[in-house]
Amino acid sequence: MADEVLLGEITCPSGALVLLDGGYLGLWSGDRAGGTAVDFEVHGPDAVPAVRTFDRGPGLALYDVPAHWATGFAAMFRRHCAERGLDAALTAHPRQIPHRDRVRRAIEAGDPEFPLMGVPVVPVGGVPPDRPLRVSATPAEYGWHDIVITLSDHTPVARRPHGGVGVDNSRIALADADALGAWVHDDPLDGRADLVVRGPDGGEAAPDAAPLSREGGQGWLDLPFDQAVSRALDLEDYARHHPDRRFAVDLRPHSHQWELMARVRASPVEAATLDVGGATMLVAMTTADDGILPVELATDAAGAPAEIRIQVRPAEHPA
Repeated sequence: MADEVLLGEITCPSGALVLLDGGYLGLWSGDRAGGTAVDFEVHGPDAVPAVRTFDRGPGLALYDVPAHWATGFAAMFRRHCAERGLDAALTAHPRQIPHRDRVRRAIEAGDPEFPLMGVPVVPVGGVPPDRPLRVSATPAEYGWHDIVITLSDHTPVARRPHGGVGVDNSRIALADADALGAWVHDDPLDGRADLVVRGPDGGEAAPDAAPLSREGGQGWLDLPFDQAVSRALDLEDYARHHPDRRFAVDLRPHSHQWELMARVRASPVEAATLDVGGATMLVAMTTADDGILPVELATDAAGAPAEIRIQVRPAEHPA
């Protein structure tokens, strides 16, 4: 197997690391409660077997149930328990549990993952808070076999499965749980944005746009945000009136998301780091089929976390 390639170094001052789909960073609530869904807690003598057989994820919390379905969901759980003779019930939280609290609750309960709008997120506690952590990857013929986060200089002596991180956007983010609360996904930090037009008919749709060699296609860089939005709306209007034209419009506000993905696109290993909220995070393209990527946690002789391994491309997947 090929030698590992360095993707970057991250820091985790809170000691709690989060592995999640990089495209869903904009859904992260940090310490802020809110949303229109309902979170439930399972309780009762048979709470554990009830949750296990109900098959809605690990742990005694059932998150992100759409508000319009909350009553029906509770009724379905009651029927499930009655049919199996299980003594368990649901209690709805008065408001949704923030994602930072979900990390804390999962680590304390030993749950390997929790959902972010149905997509599994993997939290890892006991991460060294006082030093950079090396992130490397094992190359495959195309993309990666594994992404590895080295937590310690100690030799791993035991390995165990630690949930699976859901990926729908072909990229994975590794970030400190506290620092993620400072992430700005869509709003321009400097009041500016880029507008990129791609596709075979992009030049016809935007004849005054400049070629963008690094970005591909054509467009405008560093526009005032309002002007970029106005031009994007004009292009959408053009598309409605010319349905046979093949092009796509990408509005990129100068947010953390824009800055990090610009670095990823410029990187020869399709990975990059960014300092956010007092910590260094990393996003890496997975270059593999989307789905659930198994996570493995290795511990040293003292039982402390030594390594996290994300299986990007399952062994049975063709290279």
